[in-house]
Amino acid sequence: MSTIQPNNPLHGLSLETILTKLVDYYGWTDLGEIIVIRCFTHEPSIKSSLKFLRKTPWARLKVEELYLDTEF
Repeated sequence: MSTIQPNNPLHGLSLETILTKLVDYYGWTDLGEIIVIRCFTHEPSIKSSLKFLRKTPWARLKVEELYLDTEF
């Protein structure tokens, strides 16, 4: 059963999709300056960043907020 979430702009987007779009748009260097998280500044990769973000709610929230504030 599918739940419709009209007030959730991130509904249907995976964390991997969000992160990939941000990296494509900003690059790792700028992303690490905007959101100062070690996984973005020291040997960054999608896989390691996803692992960290899935375990760290405050960091995930910052990434989601940046995604919503970015005009692609």
